[in-house]
Amino acid sequence: MRRVRFRDPAGSVRNGEWTDAGIAFGGETYDPDDVDVLAPADPSKIVCVGLNYADHAAERDKDLPERPLLFLKPPNAVSAHGDTVTLPSGKDRIDHEAELAVVVGEQCRNLTPEDAMDAVAGFTCADDLSNRDDQDREQNWVRGKAFDNSCPLGPVLATPDEVPADAAVRLRVNGDLRQESSRDEFIFSVPELLAEITTYLTLEPGDVVLTGTPAGVGPLSDGDRVEVEVEGVGTLAHDVRIP
Repeated sequence: MRRVRFRDPAGSVRNGEWTDAGIAFGGETYDPDDVDVLAPADPSKIVCVGLNYADHAAERDKDLPERPLLFLKPPNAVSAHGDTVTLPSGKDRIDHEAELAVVVGEQCRNLTPEDAMDAVAGFTCADDLSNRDDQDREQNWVRGKAFDNSCPLGPVLATPDEVPADAAVRLRVNGDLRQESSRDEFIFSVPELLAEITTYLTLEPGDVVLTGTPAGVGPLSDGDRVEVEVEGVGTLAHDVRIP
């Protein structure tokens, strides 16, 4: 099943099912173009994983990590399918990063790899927008990763059974393919990531874990259209505005 949060024409926030015919809720079916699609989660935090694909580590000239490299994005980073994301101005390079995102379904701590998937509500698409100007100058990546709306999510929350173990992850800018890989190229699997993260902190329902990006990251320009596709989830689309 693929669930979607949306605001109907009356302004009410609803939780429906994304079907081939449209968004189904309460006996009605809505055209996705006629409603506001909201981010599929409202996280208290977004836990991000760096360098979880070997090819991306190579393009960033980084050694492969011995354990997951973790950093955080705050709730203000969330934006949604169809949004126009305003990026920081005056920067030489702000990159796109296509990612499979995990949405947590229950409060959890000290998970093991064997039971970690029981805590997963589903998967969605994400774009980990990255301000390289500042990321490469600072240690904790606050300016580089945590700026407003730097984490577009969506369009739906797909239950784990919908997303193959080797699900493809792709990103296009203005229709041109920039990134393409698959979930089975992870250095650390989803269960391993959840076990490591919950060793140190409690994950709450709705929290999001970004699993890393493959090679092909690149700069964005004012007016660009970005599409992130994850097999089994669908396609997250957003526009870019640079003042």
